[in-house]
Formats: sequence, structure tokens, C-alpha cells
Amino acid sequence: MSRIGIFICHCGENISGTVDCGRVAGECGNIPGVTHSVDYKYMCSDPGQTIIKEAIRENRLDGVVIGSCSPRMHEKTFRKACADAGLNPFLCEMANLREHCSWVHEKSDATTDKAISLIRILVEKVKRNQPLQPIRVPMTKRALVIGGGIAGIQASLDIANAGHPVILVEREPSIGGHMAQLSETFPTLDCSQCILTPRMVEVAQHPNITLYTYSELESLEGFVGNFKARIRKKARGIDESLCTGCGLCTTKCPTKKIPSEFNTGLGQRPGIFVPFPQAVPNIPVIDQENCRYHLKGKCGLCAKICPTGAIRFDQEDEIIEAEIGAVVVATGFDVLKTDFFPEYGYGRYPDVITGLQFERLASASGPTMGEIRRPSDGKIAESVVFVACAGSRDAAKGKPYCSKICCMYTAKHAMLYKHKVHHGQAHVFYMDIRAGGKMYDEFVRRAIEEDHVNYLRGRVSKIYEEDGQLVVKGADTLLDHRPVEIKADLVVLATAGVANNGAEELAQKLHVSYDAYNFFAEAHPKLMPVETNTAGIFLAGACQSPKDIPESVSQASGAAGKVSALFGQRKELERDPMVAVVNRTAPPLFSTCMGCFLCESACPYHAIEKEEIRGRNGDLIKTVAKVNEGLCQGCGTCVALCKSKSIDLMGYSNQQMYAEIKAL
Repeated sequence: MSRIGIFICHCGENISGTVDCGRVAGECGNIPGVTHSVDYKYMCSDPGQTIIKEAIRENRLDGVVIGSCSPRMHEKTFRKACADAGLNPFLCEMANLREHCSWVHEKSDATTDKAISLIRILVEKVKRNQPLQPIRVPMTKRALVIGGGIAGIQASLDIANAGHPVILVEREPSIGGHMAQLSETFPTLDCSQCILTPRMVEVAQHPNITLYTYSELESLEGFVGNFKARIRKKARGIDESLCTGCGLCTTKCPTKKIPSEFNTGLGQRPGIFVPFPQAVPNIPVIDQENCRYHLKGKCGLCAKICPTGAIRFDQEDEIIEAEIGAVVVATGFDVLKTDFFPEYGYGRYPDVITGLQFERLASASGPTMGEIRRPSDGKIAESVVFVACAGSRDAAKGKPYCSKICCMYTAKHAMLYKHKVHHGQAHVFYMDIRAGGKMYDEFVRRAIEEDHVNYLRGRVSKIYEEDGQLVVKGADTLLDHRPVEIKADLVVLATAGVANNGAEELAQKLHVSYDAYNFFAEAHPKLMPVETNTAGIFLAGACQSPKDIPESVSQASGAAGKVSALFGQRKELERDPMVAVVNRTAPPLFSTCMGCFLCESACPYHAIEKEEIRGRNGDLIKTVAKVNEGLCQGCGTCVALCKSKSIDLMGYSNQQMYAEIKAL
């Protein structure tokens, strides 16, 4: 390869602010093998790409080096420009002059010299590049959505409405997620169930959606377009084909005093139950840990009175296997419980509750039928203190991030309280108000100005009990840090939003990254916000970070759009050929692979397979490693560990790496 073109981008002032781009283009034009070198202010722009295309055609270039920003941002852009000009896109390389040079150095001749060296490295590499072809793999056009909250519901409906089959898996007995627990939603104060329930019913009735509730993902193997999912459908103790949802079993069950999970422990449910009146599906579940029949072999009243004979005490878990093309993870979030806070009583005081518990108190279907009563004695709460940022933005608690929704739902809670207890006193302790969203700031102002909620800027230091009332101690930092003590009947903590239990385990099953707080990590925070580092697996909603309902729905539709675009391709899926390959230059019998399979144990994507080499008579001669191109993500771990140096990475061969080093 001897006709290479170099194109240096100023990236506005991101690169040219510290690098002399003209000198880089000029000096790099003298590198052996370079026949064309030019700089331009915005190489990724339409005029910039036109410069590249015309140069390829006019100078018959057989290699291109772009000196600009990160390849993660614009590698596809420049490769497409090369392909449009008739050059194999994998004969284009990018030198990262922004993150690797201009952003980490001051303006000086040495900075420009480094930029020239970065270009020289890539010139030597591109001389040894091969014209690769995309990998084509077959694709199953069926999506798996994990999580049946509002994000999972929206993603499922969008994908299904695009004409693709969907399997929706929810580990609770009903879909709906946390949104089903809410009384009203901000900033419109419309009924949560009124807008959610029709969507839940639509999911259950959609011909393209298969719904598995009370189920969990057991395992996921394979690669984009060709995943194999194993789903554990837990035993409900009910024959779903016979159950009519009459509710007779739930009303007659003698086991009554089990804390209700849906009501966050504030209410009680029987041993056989439907989580809430609008549950989808409307099929009960037998709680085997508390059912008298399962504990003592006695009772069985539900089976005796069931008019359709749907009770199945001996029902076992069922394993369902399905072929999947793409996965949307929408497993949602949880909130810290009150026992996380020693300064607030370690959860000893029943009248110190979380925001989610307040939602159930305010709900018409909640344990108090919508009346704001104290859990301790059932009396109407005459004064309520709301504590924002309880756990959030607190490095000492291990949660330095903002939970994003707390300011808004605290304002909503204060307004709901004032609407229900007109003479009641509502106080809000806050650090500062973060109301970023359409009509959000106006909503908070409404709580302060129209509903006369007393907002106090300061942190709460202690909560204790005195004469049957809670005493909240804090400080008003707007009034010279004046100490404040407020007696309250009820304290509501806006506790931090945290990752769900089991999020880390699920991430490992899916082979996707997660952050220090066990939220799932996106591939790129700006350009790939719904994609993960594993191709074909997408994120939606609060499993990625705390989000409100509009943002969760938006991200769910974005993830669904990605899935639909993936499925909208031909029957075969195209992938970049930058994958590992095992040495096959010699006849297989003489392959340098030793068959130690250290690569297999180290591969994070399970892309290494075993291949048997047999002689002409069919006798087994040796077993060697083979790379599954569909699974391989080109990380290079196997290359680094191979003792016999039998594995190379396409586009990053040892020969290319040595050439780059020698160029320095």
C-alpha cells in the first residue's frame, strides 16, 4: 500500500487550539507512502467528507488516515465516506488527536510533534491493513424485554406495533412496576392507574406479545441476532388456563395478616393473593412460604371453593427456552428503606416512612383508602415533614449521585397532603431544588406559593420521639443556619433511588457492564445512551440510573427503535470483522494452536469454541480453538493470553502493532 491520504481536522478549536494543524498536515505529507495531506476546520462535516471522497478518487488513494477526535464518535462516518468513494472502509484509520493530544496538553511545539507522531503510527498501520468484509450472521427477529414496569411496557408495545414478536418477562405476579404503586403523577397530578392500566391491558391482549409474569431470566447465551434465553416461570399454584379471576379464593383464605409487598408493608394480604385490583394478569399467586397447606399439609380451603378447580398445590417451576434476536433490559429501580438511616431512628419509628410508602397512603386503593394516617395508630397526620435528599448526594452514605426524581415527588407529596388535609402543616427540608423538566419548576413553585408548603433549606440532623410525636431537628441555612425543631405526626424520607436487588447478577448473566452502584452502564453516555457494550442488548428506564416516567418512556421508545432498526435489516445481520481469528494459514493438522484453551476460560463473551481436527480416516488428531465470529467483540483478551501466539485480531495483528511501535 503506497498511496495514502492524510486528513487533519481542526475540530473547531478542540484540536487547533493547542495543535498546529497546518504543520501536522505539511510534515505528514513527507512520510513515505503518503501522496496527499490536507487540513480542514470540520472534517466530519459534509464539505469535509466531500474533500475526502474527491481526494480518494483523484489521487487513487488505497489508504486513508484521519487525524481528528475519538474513533468512537466518527469512525463509522469516515468509513462510510471512504466506501462511497470506492475504497474499502477498513482501509481507513483514525488518529485521536483530540482526547490523546490536544485535550491533555498545553499549546506548544511538543504537542504538535506528538500529533505528528500519532499520524505516523497510523500511516504504518494502514499500510498493512487488509480490505476486510463485514461478517454476516443469521438473525432471529424476536425481542426479549426484561421488566414489566412502564419502560418495559412501552418498549414491548413499540416493538410489537412494529410487527415483531416480543417476549415480556416480569418477576412480580403482575406487570406495572413502581408506576402502579403511585397515587398521582407530576407535573399534571393525573391518576397513575388511569394512564397505566390501559397500557397494561394492551400488553396482555397484543397478538405479538407473549407475557410471562412471576418469571425470571435463568440464562442468556449466544450473540446479537442469535441469543438463546432460558426463562424460569415460577409456580403460581394456579392453572392459568382455568382461572377466571373471580377472587373467591383470595377472600376466603384464612391466612390474612401477611405484609403486602405492593403496599410496601403498610397493608396486609392473604396467603393467596392478587397484588392489586388492576393487576395484569388478574390471576392469584399462592405464597408458599406462608400458605398453611404448604407449611402443615392442612387447610386447602382455596382448592375446595374454587369453582373451576384451578388450584394446583403440586405445580412446579417451568423452564421456557426461546430464540431471541435482541434484548431490552428494563428492570427498574428500588428505594432505600428507612432502616438505612441511623440518625432517623434506624427504622424504629413506624411513622418515619419512605416516599413510596406515602404514595400508598395517598392512593385510593391503598391501605388507608387515600387518607393520610399515621401507621402507628391510624390517626390523621396533622403535620408532616418531608426530608429531601435522604441518602442521595451523600458520599458518607455511599450514594453521591442525585436521585433526580426526589425534588419533584416531594413537591407532589406535599401538595397531595395539603389537598387531603386542608388544615395540616407541611414542611420540606431540602438541599436545593432540582426541577429540570417541562413545567417542573412551575410545579414546585405552585407547591410553595399556592399550597403554602413551608420549604426550609437545610439538612435534617436527627429525628427522635417525644411525647408521642416525632421531633425533626435541622437547620435553616437561608437564615444564618438557625436551628429548627419541628414536631411532626409523620416524617416522609425521599430516600435514594438504588439499583434493584439482583441487578449485578443479571448483568453478569447478560454479559453487560454496570457501574459502582450496580446500575447498568450504557456504551456511550451521549452517542449510545440506550446501548450496552454487548451488541444486541439495550437499556430502558431506571435500571440505568434514576429516571422519572417521561424520561423512562422516552428511553424505552428509543431502545425499541434500536431493536426495530436491527430487525429491519435483511435476514442476515452485518457486523464489523474486527474479531479474533485462530491461525489457519497452515493446514489444520499443523495449526500452531496447542489446545490449552486458556483463551476459552478468559473470553468474557464466551466466543471460543472447540474444534476437532481429524485425519483422512476420521481419527481424532487434535482439538484446537475456534472463534465464533458472531459472539466475538474484538476485545483481544485471547490474543494477549495465547501461549503459542496462534490468535490474532483482524485489523490489529501483531505485524501491525510492531509497525506502529517502530514508527515511533
